[in-house]
Amino acid sequence: MRRVMASAPVEEAPAAAAEEPRPKLRTEFAFELPRGYVDDDGRVHHSGVMRLATARDELVPLRDDRVRENSAFLTVVLLARVVTRIGDITDVHAGIVENLFASDLAFLQDMYRRINSEGHTRAGVACPECGHSFVVDVAGGRLGES
Repeated sequence: MRRVMASAPVEEAPAAAAEEPRPKLRTEFAFELPRGYVDDDGRVHHSGVMRLATARDELVPLRDDRVRENSAFLTVVLLARVVTRIGDITDVHAGIVENLFASDLAFLQDMYRRINSEGHTRAGVACPECGHSFVVDVAGGRLGES
């Protein structure tokens, strides 16, 4: 004797929802360094690009001898992997990141955290004079640019 089980009808997703294109994944983020990287010729480079980190980007530095000797060097090696350009320089390496001003290094660390953990480069800030709160894009551009 064979039983036939009745099944409940399967609801299909509305056709319109199934056809909506997914938003394009943003993998590169432009930035402006607060002070700028000064190269060997004395030129100052302000603009740059950082890409999203991969799992490999976070794992490879852990095998680096410089990081094993000094865990603080992890930031330098990691940023050297994900910063793809500073000014005209496209070969960004640990030596360049080491020579950034402390404020620029802190800026890039914060940007790395924002784009890789939070998925954006926006930060909530408050005016020091009136206390008005608003949101800025820390990757931003120059004043007056949109």
